[in-house]
Order: sequence, then C-alpha cells, then structure tokens
Amino acid sequence: MIQTICIYCASSTQIDPVYFDHARLLGRQLAEAHIRIVNGAGNIGLMGAVSDAALEAGGEVTGVIPRFMVEQGWNHTGLTETIVVNDMHERKQTMARLSDAVIALPGGYGTLEELLEIITWKQLGLYLNPIVILNTNGYYDPLLQLFRQAVDERFMRPLHADLWAVADTPEEAVRLAQTLPVWDQDIRRVAKY
Repeated sequence: MIQTICIYCASSTQIDPVYFDHARLLGRQLAEAHIRIVNGAGNIGLMGAVSDAALEAGGEVTGVIPRFMVEQGWNHTGLTETIVVNDMHERKQTMARLSDAVIALPGGYGTLEELLEIITWKQLGLYLNPIVILNTNGYYDPLLQLFRQAVDERFMRPLHADLWAVADTPEEAVRLAQTLPVWDQDIRRVAKY
C-alpha cells in the first residue's frame, strides 16, 4: 500500500509552462488518492507547484530541508510538516526513508543527482520501492538513451533496466508508483555484474 511518495523535481522558475502543468496535476492526483508527498520543502519551481496543488486539494506534504536553506528563506512555509536536517545527505536519506515510492519530474543537477542516487540504492538493495521517471515533454529521453547504452555496452546488466519505470503523464506516474512491485531483498545477490 503506497501511502507516501517522494517527489524529486526542479526549483527553477524559468521553464516551459507544460512542466508546471504536470507538476500541479501530479500534486492534485496524489492528494485525491490520499497519498502524502515528501519533497525537498522548496517554495518555488516545480517543487512549490506540486506542494501548492496538493495542499489546495486537501493533501499532505512533508518537506525535508537542510538548515542552511531555511536560513536563506528557501523553504515553503505552508507545508503540513517540515523536517529540518543538518545537510543534503541527511535530507536525501530522510526523504527515502519516509517514502514508499519515488517519482522524478524533470529537473537540473539536484534532481538528476537524487534520481541517480536512488536508482543506485535500489541496485544495491538499499531502497527496494518503485521508482518512476515522469518524462514530461520527452525531457528524460537523452538520459534514458544513456541508460540503454550502458546496458548495451554491459556497464549495467539488463536486469538493471528494470530498476525504474517511465511515465509520460502524471496519471501514468501515479498508477505505476501504486502498482509496481517492491523488489525483493535478494536483489543484492544479483546486482553485481
């Protein structure tokens, strides 16, 4: 039963409106499905849009943010719950620990780093829950091609291509997060090449 989904996404405000449309739709859908959101507690960009839409629809959002970001005023002050942590590493660990699944929307360095780290954790058997890449506007196509190349050139096993799923719409992302199986702990035995 998926009760909480971690959302990785951009804080940029200078992006195409289609990304904001998908972020708001995802926030509303998660709220309507009674699924709590965990995110980085940012107050702008897609992070703010997801949170605002979920809250407006009666949903719950837990934000996890390092103290230095709060001191900069980067935190969303209207969340259901805000957890202030010491650093970025603790932030990512806390977000993963609190979540039953991950959905990654488009984003920059931070989002890509979070996505690749959680996929790595899954490969190592440290995070076994569903990971969904929301490929709005084909944003992740180059990364997905790189993943395919990594499998083709044997940097990753074919099994590793099943560590994540790809959705083109927020509706599909929510459905996949709710229906993909949790991986078995034995994945660690087969994760090595």
